[in-house]
Amino acid sequence: MTLPRISTPWAPARPGAPAYWRPGRVVVKMMLGEAPEKIPSLADVRHRGVNAAKSLDGGVVDRICEHFGGAMSVAHVHAAAAGLQHPGKRSVHFDDREQVFGLARTFRIDMPHTTPLGPLLESLNEVSTVERATPDYVSVAPFEARDVTNPDDVWSTGEMVHAAEALAYEPGDSAVIVAFVDSGVAPDHPELDGRLRSGFDTVELGKSEFALGIQLLGDNANIDHRPIDRWVGHGTACAGIIGAVGKTMMPGLAGDAQLLPMRGLGAARFPGKTQPVGIGATTDLDMAMKMAVDLGAKVINMSFGTDDRTLEPGAPKPHADVVAYALDRGVILVAASGNNGERTLYWPAAYPGVIAVGAVDASGAPTSFSTRGDHVALCAPGERVFTLALQGYQLATGTSFAAPFVTAVAALLVARSERRACPIDGPLVRTLVTEAAQRFASGADAAGCGAGILDASAALRALDTHIDQTLPDDPGQVEDG
Repeated sequence: MTLPRISTPWAPARPGAPAYWRPGRVVVKMMLGEAPEKIPSLADVRHRGVNAAKSLDGGVVDRICEHFGGAMSVAHVHAAAAGLQHPGKRSVHFDDREQVFGLARTFRIDMPHTTPLGPLLESLNEVSTVERATPDYVSVAPFEARDVTNPDDVWSTGEMVHAAEALAYEPGDSAVIVAFVDSGVAPDHPELDGRLRSGFDTVELGKSEFALGIQLLGDNANIDHRPIDRWVGHGTACAGIIGAVGKTMMPGLAGDAQLLPMRGLGAARFPGKTQPVGIGATTDLDMAMKMAVDLGAKVINMSFGTDDRTLEPGAPKPHADVVAYALDRGVILVAASGNNGERTLYWPAAYPGVIAVGAVDASGAPTSFSTRGDHVALCAPGERVFTLALQGYQLATGTSFAAPFVTAVAALLVARSERRACPIDGPLVRTLVTEAAQRFASGADAAGCGAGILDASAALRALDTHIDQTLPDDPGQVEDG
């Protein structure tokens, strides 16, 4: 069997390389009570033909933007949860939590791509009505495709995490929605038949405004209900681990759960490279995250990230508001730890409340590329993982493909807890998967790699034990009165 292999997803070109941002675009979060109304959402501007606003505050913010860039257009980054199903009015009726977490107060301002962002941001961050102003950072997921001809390269990741035993114990629940914010999905893949919900494509990277030599591929401009991955394969690989029906590869570890594909990474080809990569602006990824929450996702897989060392000292960390919003709504968040093999913080994996996942190889030892740190909860298979490609199958390498194993087990734990009428949340999921984790290979350097290797079956049994301990001594006896 010959399979393509993808590797080193979203690792920076070199440690400490500066983060890239989209030219001519800033993200402004206003102070509580200072966000103007009647500014449309990006979803309506891009999908319904609603005109973007030409002004944000009618005052100092506008004057600063006009001074540095001239013409400007403004839109809410996010749609209100109450307005999501009302095209043309998606920025109406933000609730109190959307206000408190800042999602109702976050705007994207587009200006000419030659606008000097450094001095513009310095000036905006001195305005008393502005909580913060940042560039629209870009995350990149570079891959390298290789042919794999040795059948020994295909190893049983399912056996390592005891997948068959877990699925026999708990088959999952089609009412549990698992979202993955990624490069989209190959919707017609036979392994995903009946697994996918509609989802969204939130990618808007423009066409000619990127750095010279970067060729954007496919649909990078329109928000719609077709999160199709035609070029990259990263999201499709994650989807297979979570929810494949099991025709040729092992069944997805989330069992009967439904998958919600959210395309926040577009596709691009970099100078001197032939393999397309995933590339996504922070606003596009955050929009996809919030939409996933508002559409009912209980678990979200985040196989993307930004190295903290690429950010300016003291700069706000990306994805903070949408992560806080999701956690407040009881969503379980799982993220890949990173692929630089060092002790590094990647966002969103490093946020408290997010379950950060590293990678192990077939021997059970942490891989050389797996990013480490005290925030890493545990590891899962992440080297030469047999999963879906855009057409057929591939071997995928990276913590991007370790995280979906944990995401899938989180979905099984949710299904099991609902079957037994006992609520479950992210902290309990983290406790269950870490306390049930298997030991790393003997003698392996596992410092900063978390509690051990995922054991899906043991985690489910630990949940049942936890539920049994919370029940009254005689649950069948009901007191009168």
